Amino acid sequence: MNKFFKVARVPMLLFTVMLGLVLLTGCGNRHDSNTVRVGINASDAPIWEVVKKKVKKEGINLKILEFNDYNQPNMALAQGGLEMNAYQHTYFLDSWNKSHHTDLVPIGYSIIQPLAMYSHKIKNIDQIKENAKITIPNDSSNEARALQLLESAGLITLKDKKLPSVKDVTSNKLHLKFITLDAAQTARSLDDVTAAIVNGNVAADAKFNPKNAVYREKITKKSKPWINIIVADKKQRNNKNYKKVVKAYQSKETAKEIKKVYGDNAVTAWNLKLK
Repeated sequence: MNKFFKVARVPMLLFTVMLGLVLLTGCGNRHDSNTVRVGINASDAPIWEVVKKKVKKEGINLKILEFNDYNQPNMALAQGGLEMNAYQHTYFLDSWNKSHHTDLVPIGYSIIQPLAMYSHKIKNIDQIKENAKITIPNDSSNEARALQLLESAGLITLKDKKLPSVKDVTSNKLHLKFITLDAAQTARSLDDVTAAIVNGNVAADAKFNPKNAVYREKITKKSKPWINIIVADKKQRNNKNYKKVVKAYQSKETAKEIKKVYGDNAVTAWNLKLK
């Protein structure tokens, strides 16, 4: 369900300059086929450090670049500043490719992070009152996922669409008011709204315990498009070093670190049996 570089959380102008430098540096390093740059959410850094150590034994120099929004990692990958990224689910990638006319593809599963409703004001769905304000992510895929969560909770009904938007709400008996924000900002809105629909990685960053969620997404066969993926340019989908990185990620050591970092906010997806 989406970050600027953690090393310098700075204004957009300075970040743009920094991204340009990264891309220029990347162009200069392309001859080094054993260097693989991966763009990730900052919260995933400890997990990828485990991967870095594993692939180093195979002669691969894994460079980890941290982002704190949901668009820059794809932009950097499309422009050659990264060899792969790992932060998004399939629906988000499909939407991004369509909007930006890019050809980025999944090369492996990572985790699935159930979406959940959190609140500072209520403890269960029945406490939601008329005209309550609900924060949801503003990108098309996560907005749809949040609305589907609200539908499964019995709060609204939607048109039968792959990726519904607020315009596709057909029944809203409580007249809920939807506040759309960047997915990374939803957790910060809780003081101003009744509840917020928060992505798993954002919830983990905010130190939210999923056991305290008002309502949580269930993982089923329908969850497949929401599984997070490791992504590369289509032309490089069979790159041997990239496959080694994916294999190192999909390991017991990494699974152990994922549990340590995310607790119940994430589930390993490469060995997941969906029912």
